[in-house]
Amino acid sequence: MLDNKIIEWRHYLHTIPEIGFEETMTSDFIANKLEEFGIEVCRNIGKTGMVGILKRGTSDKSIALRADFDAIAVTEKNGFDYDSKHRGMMHGCGHDGHSAMLLGAAYQLSQQANFDGTVYFVFQPAEEQGTGAKAMIDDGLFTRWKIDSIYAMHNMPGIEIGSFLISPSSIMASENHFKIEVLASGGHAAMPHLGSDPVLAACNIVSTLQSIITRNLDAIHEPAVLSVTDINTNGGANVIPTVVTLTGDTRCFSDDTQAYIKTAMERVVAGVTSAAGLGYNYEFSNCVLSTVNSSDKSDIAVRVAKKVVGENKVNDKCKPYCTSEDFSFMQREVPSCYILVGNGSKGEKGGVALHLPNYDFNDQLLMIGVNFWVELVRDQLAI
Repeated sequence: MLDNKIIEWRHYLHTIPEIGFEETMTSDFIANKLEEFGIEVCRNIGKTGMVGILKRGTSDKSIALRADFDAIAVTEKNGFDYDSKHRGMMHGCGHDGHSAMLLGAAYQLSQQANFDGTVYFVFQPAEEQGTGAKAMIDDGLFTRWKIDSIYAMHNMPGIEIGSFLISPSSIMASENHFKIEVLASGGHAAMPHLGSDPVLAACNIVSTLQSIITRNLDAIHEPAVLSVTDINTNGGANVIPTVVTLTGDTRCFSDDTQAYIKTAMERVVAGVTSAAGLGYNYEFSNCVLSTVNSSDKSDIAVRVAKKVVGENKVNDKCKPYCTSEDFSFMQREVPSCYILVGNGSKGEKGGVALHLPNYDFNDQLLMIGVNFWVELVRDQLAI
C-alpha cells in the first residue's frame, strides 16, 4: 500500500540526514523516485535543490508545492532502527516527513489524469540556513517556469495530529541580525577623565533600543522583538576599552516594520554616541523575511484542509509565530500560502519540540499531508 511505501521512504531519509547544500544522497533519492514515477526532473536548482514537473491536459495554469529536505547539526537520541547514520546530524525538524509527503503526492498525481495544468514539485535545500530558497530563486525557479502560486507545509509539535493552522496574512516572523560597535579612545580605569569610555554609552544604547518596541510600535498591530544577545569589549579590569560590540536579533511580522526597526535602531545608536562624543559602526542584515500569506491562497488552503480533515480541525485564523522560514523569499515572487499542521499533542508521539535530539516526525501525518497536496492540485487545476 502507498502509505507503507511513504513510511519506508521517510524512514530511509531519516537515516541519511545532510546539512544544507550538502544533501547529495537525499537529492539523489528524491530525483530517482520522481523519475520512477515518470516525472521530469530538473536538478541543481539552488545547488542541491530540484524541481519535478508534471503536466496534464492543455491548460497553462500551474501550481507549485514546496518541501524542504535539509537536516540540522544535532546528535539524535531516539534509539529507532531508522536513527541517523550520520554522526552529529539528524532530521530534527521533520524535513524527512515533508519530503516523503510531497513524494507521495507526486506518485499519486502521476497515476492520475483528473487535473488540467502543470504541477511543480519544489524540493528545497538549506532551509535551516535561511539560504536555500534564495539560491533556488537565483537559479531561475520563477523565471525558467511559469508558476502561478506556491504552497508549503510544516509540521508543528504540540498540536493535535492533522490539525491545520492557516493564517490569512503573517504566520512567521522575519529574522534580522545586527552588530553595533561603540568606538572610543579608551583609557586607564583610574583616570577615565583622560580618555573616553564606550561602556556607559553601550549600556545606554541597550536600554534605549527597547523603547523602539515599547514606545514607537503599535503593540497590537506591529508586534516585534528586539534582543541584544551579546556584549563584548577589548578592555580589561583596569583598562577602559576602545570598542564595545553589541550583537543581537530582531523579529517582526511585516516588511514595513522591519524597515522601521532598522532605521530606528541607527537613530538611537547615532544619538547616544553623538551625545557622548563617540563614534559608531552599525550593521543590520535581513537574514529571513517575514512569512506573509496571500489572503486568497490562504482561503483556498482552508477550503481544501476542511475537505481533507473536517472543519473542526482547521484553524483559519492562526496567530503568528516568532520563528522564521526562508519560504518567505519565495512569497515575494508569487502568491503563496505557508501552512502549519499538527504533529501530535504534547506528551504523545509527535509532541516533542522541533530541534530536540529526541524529536521525530509522526508517520500518522504522512497520508494526511499527501491527501492535502493531491486535493489542492485537484482544486486549483480542475478539469
